[in-house]
Amino acid sequence: MSRASRAKAGPPGAGGALAGRERLALPAADRERLLARLTEAVGRARAGGGEVLAGVTVRVGADVDPSAVVAASRRAGEPWWCWEQPDREATALGALGALVELEASGPRRFAAVAARWRALVGDALFDPPDGPRGCGPVAVGGFAFADEGGSAPHWGGYAPASLHVPEVALARRGEDVRLTVSALARPDDVPEQLLERADARVGELRARVALPLLDPAPVGRVRVASAMPPEHYEGAVARAVERIRAGALSKVVLAREVQVHALADHDAAGVLGVLREAFPACHVFCAGRGGRAFVAASPELLLRREGMRAATLALAGSIGRSADPAVDDHLGERLLRSEKDREEHAIVTRRIERALRPHAVWVTAAPEPVVVKVANIQHLATPVRAQLARPTSAVELAGALHPTPAVGGEPRADATTLIPALEGLDRGWYAGPVGWTDANEDGDFAVALRCALLEGALARCYAGVGVVRDSDPAAELAETEIKLQALLPVLAA
Repeated sequence: MSRASRAKAGPPGAGGALAGRERLALPAADRERLLARLTEAVGRARAGGGEVLAGVTVRVGADVDPSAVVAASRRAGEPWWCWEQPDREATALGALGALVELEASGPRRFAAVAARWRALVGDALFDPPDGPRGCGPVAVGGFAFADEGGSAPHWGGYAPASLHVPEVALARRGEDVRLTVSALARPDDVPEQLLERADARVGELRARVALPLLDPAPVGRVRVASAMPPEHYEGAVARAVERIRAGALSKVVLAREVQVHALADHDAAGVLGVLREAFPACHVFCAGRGGRAFVAASPELLLRREGMRAATLALAGSIGRSADPAVDDHLGERLLRSEKDREEHAIVTRRIERALRPHAVWVTAAPEPVVVKVANIQHLATPVRAQLARPTSAVELAGALHPTPAVGGEPRADATTLIPALEGLDRGWYAGPVGWTDANEDGDFAVALRCALLEGALARCYAGVGVVRDSDPAAELAETEIKLQALLPVLAA
């Protein structure tokens, strides 16, 4: 357990940081706690010649919306982060700024980032954890699909591995909302100046705000076009089927990119608001870097670690939905009985179990998949749980699982080599793990699906399907269209 959970400096302020204000503010008692902690942090930094992370966590009003506060309070060009799972007790995590950027590339990128975070929080000075998951010091961000992914210019700011330690963060579960304000103390810092900067940053947070609404009737027409002709995608699927039938591999996931050219800049915060309303069971997130924003409503949990317990979800095999309940149920039943989809799903479940076993006392998966329904699509899903044999971090576990056959293929090495050759695109963070970790190295990571990279008036949307020996190129192209409907109606309205 890190010092972040052992620091002794009194409980979070009971009065909270919001008292009839339009902007947040630290109560006097909490400012004094923060100053004392910063003074100790600077002392440690001087003694050790390094950097020490310190901060306080306070309760704020239940009416404070973390995502709305972050969206309304971000500075120009500042990194910002929103994470929501509305159906999970209104879980949310919002963050602003980057005190520390934990970045790496190559095959050891997960281990490198995990080690840097462990070292940073090992000396951190924060309140003991008392509140929603994600309160206290956190690192938020994501990982590209490939070890060196995201080299294309439009993925600038989204490194192959990139977690940011924010200046301020807001965590919510139910009606419990906590604000954490952090600072990074260096040997030549003055505690009072660190406090002044932290206090000023909190004072910029707009408290009573809502996420912006999208214009329901924009002027002009939006142009939607595939980055490559649909025939290119069908050809890629056909070539993959040939390789599978020849015995080179058993499954490969192929993605395509569709671009939405609007007449005005896309509003990432407005898109986030629509997605969390439309997909309350999904992991809805936005990672803003510079002038870009990566938004998603992902149905797939890659990894949740809580202490010595880990959970994940095998998600593969999908079919559309119908407004007619009887037809919708029939489609779900057809999915359950589909040999092609059951084969694709079983490949994913078996790999996840194999990946977790070296880290676990036991691993268990549900005996049969179930149908999970989201707004526009149904999936086969199998929950998988594990009891860890040792305290392996959430980041390292995410690295052990990524990429699952749901977004890569089987065998992994053969699939990841074939994917870029057939797709002809830089996936960047698409299909990579995106999420957060805390001072105890717990955390959540989702697979970045049903996503788009927004930059000005251009949105790049991504969707992929699993190709197996019985895949039909035209049917797989149609399935990508279904998956793209999570975001295209929002971006092309």
